[in-house]
Amino acid sequence: MDTILGVIGPIFWGLLTLSVLVGVHEGGHFLAARACGVRVTEFFLGLPCRFNLHHVSRRIGTKFGVTPLLLGGYAMICGMDPSPAEHAPQVLGLVHRRGKLSVEEISTELSIDEDAAMEACVQLLGWGALAPAYDPEKGEGPSSKYYPTTYASMPRDAAGNTIYDGKAFERSGATAEGEPWEPPFSDEEFYARERSHTYLGKGFWKRAFMLVAGIAVNLLSGFLLLMSIYSIVGVTVPVDSTEVGVVEEGTPAYDAGLRTGDVILSFDGVDVSTWSDIQQAAQEFDSDELAITYERDGSEFDAMVSVTEGQSLGISQSTTVVHLNPIDSAHLAGAYVYMTGTSVAQLLNPARTMEVLNGSTSIVGISVMSAEAAAAGPATYLTFGALISFSLGFMNLLPIPPLDGGKLVIEIIQAVIRRPLPVKVQNVISYVGVGIFGLLFVYLLRGDILRFIM
Repeated sequence: MDTILGVIGPIFWGLLTLSVLVGVHEGGHFLAARACGVRVTEFFLGLPCRFNLHHVSRRIGTKFGVTPLLLGGYAMICGMDPSPAEHAPQVLGLVHRRGKLSVEEISTELSIDEDAAMEACVQLLGWGALAPAYDPEKGEGPSSKYYPTTYASMPRDAAGNTIYDGKAFERSGATAEGEPWEPPFSDEEFYARERSHTYLGKGFWKRAFMLVAGIAVNLLSGFLLLMSIYSIVGVTVPVDSTEVGVVEEGTPAYDAGLRTGDVILSFDGVDVSTWSDIQQAAQEFDSDELAITYERDGSEFDAMVSVTEGQSLGISQSTTVVHLNPIDSAHLAGAYVYMTGTSVAQLLNPARTMEVLNGSTSIVGISVMSAEAAAAGPATYLTFGALISFSLGFMNLLPIPPLDGGKLVIEIIQAVIRRPLPVKVQNVISYVGVGIFGLLFVYLLRGDILRFIM
């Protein structure tokens, strides 16, 4: 039973820690996208899975939910895929004028092959510009792993807005899903309007804002969490007095009779008034027996402590809890942010890369340390969570696709050359990035297995 609990505990705390922090990260992307007028069709805690629990927002149409694969999370921001479908404008206008059409019917009416029609439908579905029309007789449904074969028009108001557009959507007089709607503009104009509600339809600064928002929220939430802990819960600090903090059972000091709360008056014949005095006297002590005079409940006692060379006495300094003011809390939290950012940045220094990697950890190490932090108490666990939040934020800033930093590098290159990078080039960069990311994960996982399991 102890072995089972020893495995379940780290898994539970690891999943909880990572799921919440990744959810916070994706929440930053979600909020930034909505602030920029970009549609978000899904927001899930957990990796994509056919089996999930969800709720569709009546206000913005986003599907919020949780999946059983609690190893991350995602916000489905419309238009993140840079690959445009050739016939998407024509398909968009046709489906809305007719209300509902199968891929086969679209193919026939536009005289294009079915693969091209399906490609356009899938792109527009990802934009929130078309709705899926599932056919249960064909085994289609929201939980199916295949795209539907029929697509419907989205509910539209007179201006062409959909529920994904939030406050801009005028519900009164809007059409229903699958109801024909005649666009008051050409297919190309209709397509351009839909594109303006996507990531692709925004300029460089808004795209960059959406990419770094997740990182910023991780850093900000961790910063505020640490500030709250330091100011409300307090910080445990050592007290420079001669009062004994903890006496470890079975150690020489414990066997000699010393206990927590005793006040040491003399150490090896030397009068002491601070813990620094005790440390200084301990460094000069060089015999097998140590004379300690201490006070307990107003009475003095003498103890002879037998110590072998290299053996610890088994006593520690007393501590107290200090509640910092907001300014001091902010300074201390900021120091942790700087320390974490500097450490992650060393990954880009070839001379320090391996050193940093050897000191880093994967999901296994995070799970084990999460369980240990939780066992130490809420304050320790929340502090650990804040530090992991910092690490998650800065790691995502690394210029490696599919991390946010890698996507940001692509956006910067496109802004400099003033044209989009070819899709093939972007795909190659992404594949290389995924390969590097995979190798890093395997290396860290190997280190954790050797450190915590073997």
